[in-house]
Amino acid sequence: MEFNMDYLMISGIQHFVFCPRQWALIHIEQIWKDNVKTFKGHKFHEKVDDPYVFEKRGERIISRSIPLISHELSLVGVSDCIEFYVRNDNLGVKIKGREGSYDVIPIEYKVGDIKDDESDISQLCVQAICLEEMFDTKIKKGYFYYGKLRRRVEVEFTEELRKNVKELAKKMKYYFDNGVTPKACYKKHCVSCSLYDICLPKLNRSYTKVKNYIDSYWISGS
Repeated sequence: MEFNMDYLMISGIQHFVFCPRQWALIHIEQIWKDNVKTFKGHKFHEKVDDPYVFEKRGERIISRSIPLISHELSLVGVSDCIEFYVRNDNLGVKIKGREGSYDVIPIEYKVGDIKDDESDISQLCVQAICLEEMFDTKIKKGYFYYGKLRRRVEVEFTEELRKNVKELAKKMKYYFDNGVTPKACYKKHCVSCSLYDICLPKLNRSYTKVKNYIDSYWISGS
């Protein structure tokens, strides 16, 4: 798989949706720190991301850790799991060494529960866009397997979702190319971020308040 070194990681889009500053600290400034949640995620994926798994169950072929790329979005990554379902027509994708044609379904594994934001959904949608580009096909849906729920959750790749993730990819590329790390903006979800002690979002908020006070002081001429 050939790609430009400026291509960004697919997994970064979930960080970007969660917080653009967190994404920039990780992917531009190369800063990382684990907490309990990220450590559990790593251990969970050690069981999932076995590149040597390629199995067939009935009319379904399962493959793990397939390299992904989208030249349109300048994104690369690795899938958790891709399932290929046999079609009754000849309109699906072809698999080398296999007869018939197949629908392509991306599956992403998450250790926790369904999130309130679209960080996970955006990541899965980008994987689908990569697979569409790689296999010259159309993918209507994918699935999450949530470890806490112990079941799959279906995600439909709507045109609105596709448009949104393409805009997110453009913003990420702009920040990356210009070396911009957004300023901290404290929100409730900051306490769950493993980079909280490095980002110091409350300190920046205090700075903003002081700056506003000083600005108002000079503007008023007091």
